[in-house]
Amino acid sequence: MLSIDDQGPPPACPAPFNLAEYVLAPAGDRPDKIALAVLRVSGADRWSYARLSAAVTSAAAHLAARGIGPGDRVALRLSNSPDLPVAFLAAAWIGAVPVLIPEPWTPPEIAAALALTSPALILNDPALALPDRAAPILPISNLRHDAPAPPPHRGDPNRPGYIVFTSGTEGRSKPVLHAHRAIHARRMMWAGWYGLTPDDRILHPGAFNWTYTLGTGLLDPWAAGATALIPAPGTDARALALLLRRHDVTIFAGAPAHYRRLLASSAPLDLPTLRHGLSAGEKLSDTLREAWNAATARPIYEAFGMSECSTFLSGAPGRPAPPGTLGQAQPGRRIAILDEAGTPAPRGTPGRLAIDATDPGLMLGYLGDPPLARTGWYVTADMAEMSETGAITYLGRADDMMNAGGVRVSPQEVEAVLRSFPGIDDCAVMPVTVRAETSVIAAFFQSAAAPDMAALEAHMAARLAAYKRPRLYERLDALPRTATGKLNRRALRDGWKART
Repeated sequence: MLSIDDQGPPPACPAPFNLAEYVLAPAGDRPDKIALAVLRVSGADRWSYARLSAAVTSAAAHLAARGIGPGDRVALRLSNSPDLPVAFLAAAWIGAVPVLIPEPWTPPEIAAALALTSPALILNDPALALPDRAAPILPISNLRHDAPAPPPHRGDPNRPGYIVFTSGTEGRSKPVLHAHRAIHARRMMWAGWYGLTPDDRILHPGAFNWTYTLGTGLLDPWAAGATALIPAPGTDARALALLLRRHDVTIFAGAPAHYRRLLASSAPLDLPTLRHGLSAGEKLSDTLREAWNAATARPIYEAFGMSECSTFLSGAPGRPAPPGTLGQAQPGRRIAILDEAGTPAPRGTPGRLAIDATDPGLMLGYLGDPPLARTGWYVTADMAEMSETGAITYLGRADDMMNAGGVRVSPQEVEAVLRSFPGIDDCAVMPVTVRAETSVIAAFFQSAAAPDMAALEAHMAARLAAYKRPRLYERLDALPRTATGKLNRRALRDGWKART
Protein backbone atom coordinates (compact mmCIF):
# COMPACT_ATOMS: atom_id res chain seq x y z
CA MET A 1 0.00 0.00 0.00
CA LEU A 2 1.28 3.47 -0.85
CA SER A 3 1.82 6.25 1.70
CA ILE A 4 -1.27 8.33 0.85
CA ASP A 5 -3.94 9.28 3.38
CA ASP A 6 -7.03 10.86 1.83
CA GLN A 7 -9.59 12.02 4.41
CA GLY A 8 -12.15 13.33 1.92
CA PRO A 9 -12.95 16.79 0.61
CA PRO A 10 -12.44 19.90 2.76
CA PRO A 11 -15.39 22.11 3.75
CA ALA A 12 -16.23 24.55 0.96
CA CYS A 13 -15.42 28.15 1.76
CA PRO A 14 -18.39 30.43 1.05
CA ALA A 15 -17.99 33.14 -1.57
CA PRO A 16 -17.80 36.08 -1.41
CA PHE A 17 -15.87 35.86 1.84
CA ASN A 18 -14.11 38.02 4.42
CA LEU A 19 -12.04 36.36 7.13
CA ALA A 20 -12.77 38.99 9.80
CA GLU A 21 -16.52 38.85 9.20
CA TYR A 22 -16.35 35.06 9.47
CA VAL A 23 -14.40 35.15 12.75
CA LEU A 24 -16.80 37.68 14.31
CA ALA A 25 -20.02 36.08 13.07
CA PRO A 26 -20.89 34.62 16.54
CA ALA A 27 -21.01 38.18 17.94
CA GLY A 28 -24.44 38.64 16.42
CA ASP A 29 -25.84 35.58 18.21
CA ARG A 30 -24.18 35.99 21.62
CA PRO A 31 -23.13 39.65 22.06
CA ASP A 32 -22.92 39.43 25.86
CA LYS A 33 -20.88 36.24 26.02
CA ILE A 34 -17.20 36.64 26.97
CA ALA A 35 -15.07 36.27 23.84
CA LEU A 36 -11.72 37.10 25.46
CA ALA A 37 -10.35 37.42 28.96
CA VAL A 38 -6.79 38.55 29.65
CA LEU A 39 -6.06 36.84 32.96
CA ARG A 40 -4.12 38.04 35.98
CA VAL A 41 -3.98 36.49 39.42
CA SER A 42 -5.67 39.62 40.73
CA GLY A 43 -8.39 39.84 38.07
CA ALA A 44 -9.14 39.82 34.36
CA ASP A 45 -9.80 42.20 31.48
CA ARG A 46 -12.93 40.77 29.89
CA TRP A 47 -14.12 41.41 26.36
CA SER A 48 -17.64 40.47 25.35
CA TYR A 49 -18.31 39.52 21.75
CA ALA A 50 -20.07 42.89 21.37
CA ARG A 51 -17.03 44.79 22.71
CA LEU A 52 -14.66 42.84 20.48
CA SER A 53 -16.78 43.39 17.38
CA ALA A 54 -17.17 47.12 18.10
CA ALA A 55 -13.42 47.54 18.62
CA VAL A 56 -12.64 45.82 15.33
CA THR A 57 -15.15 47.72 13.21
CA SER A 58 -14.26 51.06 14.81
CA ALA A 59 -10.57 50.46 14.07
CA ALA A 60 -11.51 49.40 10.53
CA ALA A 61 -13.39 52.66 10.02
CA HIS A 62 -10.38 54.67 11.17
CA LEU A 63 -8.04 52.78 8.80
CA ALA A 64 -10.44 53.36 5.92
CA ALA A 65 -10.63 57.07 6.78
CA ARG A 66 -6.85 57.24 6.40
CA GLY A 67 -7.15 55.90 2.87
CA ILE A 68 -6.26 52.27 3.60
CA GLY A 69 -8.22 49.98 1.30
CA PRO A 70 -8.41 46.54 -0.26
CA GLY A 71 -5.02 45.02 -1.02
CA ASP A 72 -3.02 47.58 1.00
CA ARG A 73 -0.57 46.04 3.42
CA VAL A 74 -0.67 47.15 7.06
CA ALA A 75 2.34 46.17 9.18
CA LEU A 76 1.51 45.40 12.82
CA ARG A 77 4.42 46.25 15.11
CA LEU A 78 2.48 45.81 18.33
CA SER A 79 3.09 44.66 21.88
CA ASN A 80 1.60 41.62 23.56
CA SER A 81 -1.95 42.88 24.07
CA PRO A 82 -5.48 42.68 22.58
CA ASP A 83 -4.46 45.51 20.25
CA LEU A 84 -2.88 42.87 18.03
CA PRO A 85 -5.97 40.74 17.18
CA VAL A 86 -8.16 43.85 16.98
CA ALA A 87 -5.81 45.49 14.47
CA PHE A 88 -5.39 42.24 12.53
CA LEU A 89 -9.15 41.80 12.12
CA ALA A 90 -9.72 45.52 11.46
CA ALA A 91 -7.32 45.49 8.52
CA ALA A 92 -8.85 42.30 7.14
CA TRP A 93 -12.38 43.72 7.60
CA ILE A 94 -11.71 46.41 4.98
CA GLY A 95 -9.80 44.04 2.68
CA ALA A 96 -6.34 45.26 3.66
CA VAL A 97 -3.59 42.70 4.30
CA PRO A 98 -2.23 42.67 7.87
CA VAL A 99 1.48 41.83 8.19
CA LEU A 100 2.47 40.32 11.55
CA ILE A 101 5.86 41.61 12.74
CA PRO A 102 7.01 39.54 15.77
CA GLU A 103 7.48 41.71 18.86
CA PRO A 104 10.95 40.35 19.84
CA TRP A 105 12.51 41.23 16.47
CA THR A 106 15.42 43.64 16.34
CA PRO A 107 15.51 46.76 14.13
CA PRO A 108 17.56 45.02 11.39
CA GLU A 109 15.06 42.14 11.29
CA ILE A 110 12.14 44.57 11.17
CA ALA A 111 13.80 46.63 8.43
CA ALA A 112 14.23 43.49 6.32
CA ALA A 113 10.56 42.56 6.84
CA LEU A 114 9.34 46.03 5.88
CA ALA A 115 11.52 46.03 2.77
CA LEU A 116 10.03 42.70 1.71
CA THR A 117 6.39 43.63 2.35
CA SER A 118 6.28 47.38 1.45
CA PRO A 119 3.39 48.28 3.79
CA ALA A 120 1.19 51.30 3.13
CA LEU A 121 0.98 51.90 6.90
CA ILE A 122 2.70 50.72 10.08
CA LEU A 123 0.52 50.37 13.16
CA ASN A 124 2.99 50.77 16.00
CA ASP A 125 3.13 50.64 19.75
CA PRO A 126 5.34 53.65 20.56
CA ALA A 127 7.07 51.58 23.26
CA LEU A 128 8.52 49.33 20.55
CA ALA A 129 11.48 50.46 18.48
CA LEU A 130 11.26 50.88 14.73
CA PRO A 131 14.11 51.25 12.23
CA ASP A 132 14.29 54.03 9.68
CA ARG A 133 11.40 53.47 7.30
CA ALA A 134 9.48 55.00 4.43
CA ALA A 135 5.95 53.93 5.33
CA PRO A 136 3.71 56.21 7.42
CA ILE A 137 3.37 55.30 11.09
CA LEU A 138 0.15 55.37 13.10
CA PRO A 139 0.32 54.90 16.89
CA ILE A 140 -2.06 52.14 17.87
CA SER A 141 -3.72 54.43 20.41
CA ASN A 142 -5.16 56.45 17.52
CA LEU A 143 -7.49 53.55 16.70
CA ARG A 144 -9.17 53.64 20.09
CA HIS A 145 -12.26 55.71 19.42
CA ASP A 146 -15.86 55.18 18.38
CA ALA A 147 -16.64 55.23 14.69
CA PRO A 148 -19.49 53.88 12.56
CA ALA A 149 -18.87 50.33 11.37
CA PRO A 150 -18.03 50.10 7.66
CA PRO A 151 -19.35 47.10 5.72
CA PRO A 152 -16.88 44.20 5.47
CA HIS A 153 -15.04 43.93 2.18
CA ARG A 154 -16.20 40.64 0.73
CA GLY A 155 -14.50 39.06 -2.26
CA ASP A 156 -12.77 36.04 -3.72
CA PRO A 157 -11.75 33.68 -0.86
CA ASN A 158 -8.47 33.13 -2.72
CA ARG A 159 -7.39 36.78 -2.59
CA PRO A 160 -4.53 37.78 -0.25
CA GLY A 161 -5.65 37.86 3.37
CA TYR A 162 -2.63 38.20 5.67
CA ILE A 163 1.14 37.73 5.92
CA VAL A 164 3.14 35.92 8.59
CA PHE A 165 6.83 35.06 8.72
CA THR A 166 8.50 31.68 8.98
CA SER A 167 10.44 31.05 12.18
CA GLY A 168 13.81 31.45 10.48
CA THR A 169 15.57 29.03 12.82
CA GLU A 170 17.66 27.68 9.92
CA GLY A 171 18.03 30.88 7.93
CA ARG A 172 16.30 34.15 7.05
CA SER A 173 12.57 34.40 7.77
CA LYS A 174 10.33 34.37 4.71
CA PRO A 175 7.02 36.26 4.31
CA VAL A 176 4.19 33.75 3.91
CA LEU A 177 1.16 35.08 2.06
CA HIS A 178 -2.14 33.44 3.02
CA ALA A 179 -5.55 33.79 1.42
CA HIS A 180 -8.73 34.76 3.25
CA ARG A 181 -9.85 31.13 2.84
CA ALA A 182 -7.06 29.92 5.14
CA ILE A 183 -9.08 30.99 8.20
CA HIS A 184 -12.12 29.01 7.06
CA ALA A 185 -9.89 25.99 6.31
CA ARG A 186 -8.95 25.89 9.99
CA ARG A 187 -12.40 24.39 10.64
CA MET A 188 -10.80 21.05 9.76
CA MET A 189 -8.83 21.37 13.00
CA TRP A 190 -11.91 21.76 15.20
CA ALA A 191 -12.79 18.06 15.12
CA GLY A 192 -9.46 16.84 13.71
CA TRP A 193 -7.42 18.17 16.66
CA TYR A 194 -9.17 20.48 19.14
CA GLY A 195 -12.49 18.81 19.87
CA LEU A 196 -13.71 22.43 19.97
CA THR A 197 -17.29 23.41 20.87
CA PRO A 198 -18.98 26.76 21.64
CA ASP A 199 -18.99 25.81 25.33
CA ASP A 200 -15.22 25.55 25.57
CA ARG A 201 -12.92 27.86 27.48
CA ILE A 202 -9.55 27.50 25.78
CA LEU A 203 -6.41 28.93 27.36
CA HIS A 204 -3.23 29.60 25.40
CA PRO A 205 -0.24 31.04 27.31
CA GLY A 206 1.60 32.43 24.28
CA ALA A 207 2.01 36.02 23.11
CA PHE A 208 -0.84 37.55 21.10
CA ASN A 209 1.24 37.89 17.94
CA TRP A 210 2.56 34.33 17.93
CA THR A 211 0.69 32.73 15.05
CA TYR A 212 -0.09 29.65 17.20
CA THR A 213 -1.75 31.89 19.81
CA LEU A 214 -3.51 34.02 17.21
CA GLY A 215 -5.01 31.02 15.41
CA THR A 216 -5.57 28.34 18.05
CA GLY A 217 -5.92 30.66 21.03
CA LEU A 218 -8.07 33.42 19.53
CA LEU A 219 -9.45 33.25 15.99
CA ASP A 220 -10.64 29.64 16.08
CA PRO A 221 -12.40 29.92 19.47
CA TRP A 222 -14.10 33.13 18.30
CA ALA A 223 -15.24 31.60 15.01
CA ALA A 224 -16.70 28.71 17.03
CA GLY A 225 -18.38 31.02 19.57
CA ALA A 226 -16.16 29.80 22.44
CA THR A 227 -14.20 31.80 25.04
CA ALA A 228 -10.48 32.56 24.60
CA LEU A 229 -8.35 32.99 27.72
CA ILE A 230 -4.86 34.53 27.54
CA PRO A 231 -2.62 35.00 30.62
CA ALA A 232 -1.20 38.50 30.98
CA PRO A 233 2.46 38.98 29.99
CA GLY A 234 4.85 37.89 32.72
CA THR A 235 2.61 35.17 34.17
CA ASP A 236 4.88 32.49 35.65
CA ALA A 237 4.19 28.76 35.72
CA ARG A 238 2.79 28.65 39.26
CA ALA A 239 0.39 31.50 38.49
CA LEU A 240 -0.57 29.79 35.23
CA ALA A 241 -1.51 26.63 37.11
CA LEU A 242 -3.71 28.72 39.40
CA LEU A 243 -5.40 30.42 36.42
CA LEU A 244 -6.12 27.05 34.80
CA ARG A 245 -8.09 26.05 37.89
CA ARG A 246 -9.65 29.39 38.75
CA HIS A 247 -11.07 30.10 35.28
CA ASP A 248 -12.57 26.67 34.54
CA VAL A 249 -10.36 26.01 31.54
CA THR A 250 -11.57 23.11 29.41
CA ILE A 251 -8.75 23.04 26.81
CA PHE A 252 -5.14 24.07 27.39
CA ALA A 253 -3.14 24.77 24.23
CA GLY A 254 0.60 25.32 24.31
CA ALA A 255 4.02 24.24 23.18
CA PRO A 256 5.96 21.46 24.92
CA ALA A 257 7.92 24.15 26.78
CA HIS A 258 4.71 25.32 28.49
CA TYR A 259 3.93 21.81 29.75
CA ARG A 260 7.54 21.37 30.85
CA ARG A 261 7.48 24.59 32.89
CA LEU A 262 4.18 23.72 34.56
CA LEU A 263 5.50 20.33 35.63
CA ALA A 264 8.83 21.79 36.81
CA SER A 265 7.03 24.41 38.93
CA SER A 266 5.64 21.75 41.29
CA ALA A 267 2.38 23.73 41.32
CA PRO A 268 -0.80 21.72 42.03
CA LEU A 269 -2.24 20.45 38.76
CA ASP A 270 -5.64 19.28 39.91
CA LEU A 271 -7.69 20.60 36.98
CA PRO A 272 -11.22 19.24 37.28
CA THR A 273 -12.70 21.15 34.31
CA LEU A 274 -9.83 20.42 31.91
CA ARG A 275 -10.77 17.92 29.22
CA HIS A 276 -7.40 17.74 27.44
CA GLY A 277 -4.33 19.61 26.31
CA LEU A 278 -3.11 20.52 22.83
CA SER A 279 0.52 20.68 21.78
CA ALA A 280 2.25 22.07 18.68
CA GLY A 281 5.29 24.13 17.76
CA GLU A 282 7.86 21.37 18.23
CA LYS A 283 7.85 17.61 18.81
CA LEU A 284 6.31 16.54 22.11
CA SER A 285 8.41 13.86 23.80
CA ASP A 286 6.79 10.69 25.11
CA THR A 287 8.33 11.30 28.55
CA LEU A 288 6.78 14.78 28.78
CA ARG A 289 3.40 13.47 27.61
CA GLU A 290 3.51 10.68 30.20
CA ALA A 291 4.56 13.05 32.98
CA TRP A 292 1.65 15.39 32.20
CA ASN A 293 -0.82 12.53 32.12
CA ALA A 294 0.49 11.23 35.45
CA ALA A 295 0.15 14.69 37.03
CA THR A 296 -3.28 15.60 35.63
CA ALA A 297 -4.90 12.37 34.36
CA ARG A 298 -5.58 14.31 31.16
CA PRO A 299 -4.31 13.48 27.64
CA ILE A 300 -2.39 15.77 25.29
CA TYR A 301 -3.26 15.75 21.59
CA GLU A 302 -0.36 16.73 19.38
CA ALA A 303 -0.49 18.32 15.94
CA PHE A 304 2.02 18.99 13.20
CA GLY A 305 1.89 22.12 11.11
CA MET A 306 3.91 25.00 9.73
CA SER A 307 3.61 28.66 8.89
CA GLU A 308 2.77 27.70 5.32
CA CYS A 309 -0.27 25.56 6.22
CA SER A 310 -1.04 25.68 9.93
CA THR A 311 -1.62 22.12 11.25
CA PHE A 312 -2.88 19.31 9.04
CA LEU A 313 -2.15 16.06 10.90
CA SER A 314 -2.86 15.34 14.54
CA GLY A 315 -4.42 13.19 17.18
CA ALA A 316 -7.84 14.22 18.49
CA PRO A 317 -10.27 13.34 21.30
CA GLY A 318 -12.29 11.16 18.92
CA ARG A 319 -9.21 9.72 17.25
CA PRO A 320 -6.17 9.49 19.55
CA ALA A 321 -2.78 9.03 17.95
CA PRO A 322 -1.13 5.62 18.34
CA PRO A 323 1.83 5.77 20.76
CA GLY A 324 4.94 7.31 19.27
CA THR A 325 3.09 8.92 16.33
CA LEU A 326 1.59 12.31 15.50
CA GLY A 327 -1.72 10.80 14.45
CA GLN A 328 -3.00 11.08 10.90
CA ALA A 329 -4.38 13.52 8.37
CA GLN A 330 -7.25 15.63 9.68
CA PRO A 331 -10.71 15.20 8.12
CA GLY A 332 -10.71 17.03 4.78
CA ARG A 333 -6.95 16.65 4.29
CA ARG A 334 -4.90 14.59 1.84
CA ILE A 335 -1.26 13.90 2.65
CA ALA A 336 1.52 11.60 1.43
CA ILE A 337 5.05 10.44 2.13
CA LEU A 338 7.16 10.85 -1.02
CA ASP A 339 10.31 9.07 -2.07
CA GLU A 340 13.32 10.76 -3.68
CA ALA A 341 11.60 10.62 -7.07
CA GLY A 342 8.65 12.60 -5.69
CA THR A 343 6.17 9.72 -5.83
CA PRO A 344 4.30 8.14 -2.89
CA ALA A 345 6.54 5.66 -1.09
CA PRO A 346 5.36 2.26 0.18
CA ARG A 347 3.92 2.44 3.68
CA GLY A 348 6.56 1.88 6.34
CA THR A 349 9.20 3.68 4.25
CA PRO A 350 10.68 7.04 5.36
CA GLY A 351 10.30 9.96 2.98
CA ARG A 352 9.28 13.60 2.61
CA LEU A 353 5.98 14.65 4.15
CA ALA A 354 3.71 16.31 1.58
CA ILE A 355 0.22 17.82 1.50
CA ASP A 356 -2.15 18.14 -1.42
CA ALA A 357 -1.40 21.39 -3.24
CA THR A 358 -5.14 22.17 -3.44
CA ASP A 359 -5.51 22.18 0.36
CA PRO A 360 -7.43 25.39 1.21
CA GLY A 361 -5.19 26.04 4.20
CA LEU A 362 -2.04 26.09 2.11
CA MET A 363 -0.40 29.47 1.53
CA LEU A 364 -0.65 31.36 -1.75
CA GLY A 365 3.16 31.42 -1.72
CA TYR A 366 6.10 33.36 -0.36
CA LEU A 367 5.68 37.06 -1.05
CA GLY A 368 7.82 38.01 -4.01
CA ASP A 369 8.03 34.45 -5.33
CA PRO A 370 5.79 33.00 -8.06
CA PRO A 371 2.42 31.71 -6.74
CA LEU A 372 2.31 28.05 -5.79
CA ALA A 373 1.14 25.61 -8.40
CA ARG A 374 -2.21 24.26 -7.27
CA THR A 375 -1.59 20.76 -8.64
CA GLY A 376 0.21 17.73 -7.28
CA TRP A 377 1.89 17.86 -3.88
CA TYR A 378 3.36 20.60 -1.72
CA VAL A 379 6.51 18.98 -0.35
CA THR A 380 7.63 20.02 3.11
CA ALA A 381 11.17 19.98 4.50
CA ASP A 382 10.16 17.27 6.98
CA MET A 383 10.83 13.55 7.03
CA ALA A 384 8.16 11.12 8.19
CA GLU A 385 6.89 7.57 7.85
CA MET A 386 3.30 6.33 7.40
CA SER A 387 2.16 3.11 9.03
CA GLU A 388 -0.28 0.66 7.49
CA THR A 389 -3.08 2.39 9.43
CA GLY A 390 -2.12 5.86 8.18
CA ALA A 391 -0.49 7.06 11.43
CA ILE A 392 2.51 9.34 10.89
CA THR A 393 5.82 9.02 12.73
CA TYR A 394 7.81 12.25 12.55
CA LEU A 395 11.52 11.82 11.78
CA GLY A 396 12.68 15.44 11.81
CA ARG A 397 13.47 18.04 9.19
CA ALA A 398 15.24 16.75 6.12
CA ASP A 399 18.14 19.12 6.71
CA ASP A 400 18.40 17.89 10.33
CA MET A 401 18.73 14.23 9.35
CA MET A 402 22.11 12.87 10.38
CA ASN A 403 24.36 10.65 8.32
CA ALA A 404 26.23 7.95 10.20
CA GLY A 405 28.51 5.96 7.94
CA GLY A 406 26.21 6.53 4.99
CA VAL A 407 23.03 5.61 6.92
CA ARG A 408 20.44 8.32 7.69
CA VAL A 409 19.58 8.72 11.37
CA SER A 410 16.67 10.72 12.79
CA PRO A 411 17.66 13.10 15.62
CA GLN A 412 14.21 12.58 17.18
CA GLU A 413 14.89 8.87 17.63
CA VAL A 414 18.18 9.48 19.44
CA GLU A 415 16.75 12.36 21.49
CA ALA A 416 13.85 10.21 22.69
CA VAL A 417 16.27 7.64 24.13
CA LEU A 418 18.52 10.30 25.66
CA ARG A 419 15.55 12.06 27.22
CA SER A 420 14.42 8.81 28.87
CA PHE A 421 17.60 8.71 31.01
CA PRO A 422 16.83 9.85 34.59
CA GLY A 423 17.84 13.43 35.23
CA ILE A 424 17.95 14.62 31.62
CA ASP A 425 15.60 17.62 31.44
CA ASP A 426 16.05 18.57 27.78
CA CYS A 427 18.32 17.53 24.95
CA ALA A 428 19.22 17.82 21.28
CA VAL A 429 21.51 15.80 19.03
CA MET A 430 23.18 16.86 15.82
CA PRO A 431 26.28 16.12 13.74
CA VAL A 432 29.36 18.22 14.50
CA THR A 433 32.67 18.40 12.69
CA VAL A 434 35.60 17.25 14.82
CA ARG A 435 38.27 17.44 12.14
CA ALA A 436 38.54 17.85 8.39
CA GLU A 437 36.01 15.62 6.62
CA THR A 438 35.04 13.92 9.89
CA SER A 439 31.79 14.48 11.75
CA VAL A 440 30.18 12.62 14.60
CA ILE A 441 26.82 12.68 16.37
CA ALA A 442 26.95 14.97 19.40
CA ALA A 443 24.43 15.12 22.24
CA PHE A 444 23.73 18.40 24.06
CA PHE A 445 21.64 18.17 27.20
CA GLN A 446 20.34 19.99 30.28
CA SER A 447 20.33 18.38 33.71
CA ALA A 448 20.20 19.63 37.29
CA ALA A 449 23.31 17.63 38.14
CA ALA A 450 26.05 16.05 36.06
CA PRO A 451 24.95 12.51 35.17
CA ASP A 452 26.97 9.34 35.58
CA MET A 453 28.39 9.25 32.06
CA ALA A 454 29.16 5.53 32.16
CA ALA A 455 25.55 4.83 33.09
CA LEU A 456 24.30 7.22 30.41
CA GLU A 457 26.38 5.59 27.70
CA ALA A 458 25.23 2.13 28.85
CA HIS A 459 21.63 3.36 28.68
CA MET A 460 22.12 4.51 25.10
CA ALA A 461 23.98 1.33 24.10
CA ALA A 462 21.14 -0.84 25.35
CA ARG A 463 18.59 1.00 23.22
CA LEU A 464 20.30 2.18 20.04
CA ALA A 465 22.45 0.59 17.38
CA ALA A 466 26.08 1.67 17.57
CA TYR A 467 25.88 3.89 14.47
CA LYS A 468 23.01 5.88 16.00
CA ARG A 469 24.69 6.60 19.33
CA PRO A 470 26.33 9.96 20.14
CA ARG A 471 30.11 10.03 20.25
CA LEU A 472 30.24 13.34 22.13
CA TYR A 473 28.19 14.58 25.08
CA GLU A 474 28.04 18.15 26.34
CA ARG A 475 26.04 19.48 29.29
CA LEU A 476 24.64 23.01 28.79
CA ASP A 477 22.92 25.43 31.13
CA ALA A 478 20.14 25.81 28.54
CA LEU A 479 19.49 24.79 24.98
CA PRO A 480 19.04 27.77 22.62
CA ARG A 481 15.42 28.37 21.70
CA THR A 482 13.47 30.85 19.65
CA ALA A 483 11.00 33.32 21.18
CA THR A 484 8.24 30.75 20.63
CA GLY A 485 10.11 27.95 22.38
CA LYS A 486 11.37 26.01 19.36
CA LEU A 487 14.81 24.48 19.51
CA ASN A 488 17.21 26.67 17.55
CA ARG A 489 19.56 24.15 15.95
CA ARG A 490 21.39 26.83 14.05
CA ALA A 491 22.30 28.64 17.28
CA LEU A 492 23.26 25.31 18.85
CA ARG A 493 25.57 24.56 15.92
CA ASP A 494 27.08 28.08 16.01
CA GLY A 495 27.66 27.77 19.76
CA TRP A 496 29.50 24.50 19.28
CA LYS A 497 31.74 26.07 16.64
CA ALA A 498 32.49 29.04 18.89
CA ARG A 499 33.46 26.77 21.82
CA THR A 500 35.76 24.63 19.70
